[in-house]
Amino acid sequence: MDLSSVFSLDGKVALITGASKGIGFGIAEMFAAAGAKVVISSRKQEALDEQALQLNAKGYEVSGIACNVGNMEELKVLVEKTVERYGGIDILVNNAASNPVFGPVHETTLEAFDKIMNVNVKAAFELSRLCYPHLRKSAGASVINISSIGGISPEQGLGIYSVSKAALISLTKVFAKEWGDSKIRVNAICPGLIQTKFSEALWSNEKIMSMILKQLAIKRAGTSEEIGAMALFLASPASTYTTGAILTADGGFTI
Repeated sequence: MDLSSVFSLDGKVALITGASKGIGFGIAEMFAAAGAKVVISSRKQEALDEQALQLNAKGYEVSGIACNVGNMEELKVLVEKTVERYGGIDILVNNAASNPVFGPVHETTLEAFDKIMNVNVKAAFELSRLCYPHLRKSAGASVINISSIGGISPEQGLGIYSVSKAALISLTKVFAKEWGDSKIRVNAICPGLIQTKFSEALWSNEKIMSMILKQLAIKRAGTSEEIGAMALFLASPASTYTTGAILTADGGFTI
C-alpha cells in the first residue's frame, strides 16, 4: 500500500485566519510542509510578512494577507485576494479568536460579549459562506473550525468565550450536514491548554497550571504543532469520510 498521498496537500490552497502566531501558525507550517499553497491571515501585514518569509525560506509557498475578521467587508477582500493569487480555495481554517476578558461571567460587558461573538462565531460563519462557491469546486474541500474544550464544558473565568466556542461547535455540525451534498467536509478541533501567547494567562500562572495538570492524563501543555498535525488529518485525504466531527486535543482533560 502506497501511503505517500494519504496526508498530502499537493496542489491545494489553504486559507488560515489568526495565523501569524500560535495554533494558526503551527497549522500553516504543517499544511505548507504537506505541499499546500498557504495564505496566512491576521490583522497586521508586517507580522504576516515576517512569518511568510520564515516559511518560504524552508521552501514552502506561503503568503500573508492582512484582515480583521471582525470586519465583514475585510473578509470579502480576503477571499477575493486569495482566489486572485492562487485561483481557488480548497481548505479553510477558522482559527482567529478573541477573548478580551477573564473573570466572572456577570462582569462581562456587552461590548466584550459582542466582540467575542463577532470574532469567534460570526466571522467563522461569514468567511465559510464567502468561501463556499470556491470550496464546492474543489475535489477535496475541507473546513476546519478551531473551537475549544470550553465549547464542550465551560471553563472557569472564560464564560462567554466558552459560549462562543459552543456556538462554533454547533455551527460546524450545521455546515457539515448541509454541505455534504456539495462534497465539503466540515469539522472542528477542540484544543485544551496549548502553550501559546493567547493562553499565556493560564500556563504562566503557577497556581492555575498546577490545578490544570491534576486534571490531565498527559501532564503537560500541548503544542501548536500537535494541533497542526490534527488539522492536517482533517484537511487531507486521510479523513475523506469524516465530517461533523468534534475532535479534542486536550491531554485527556475531557475524559
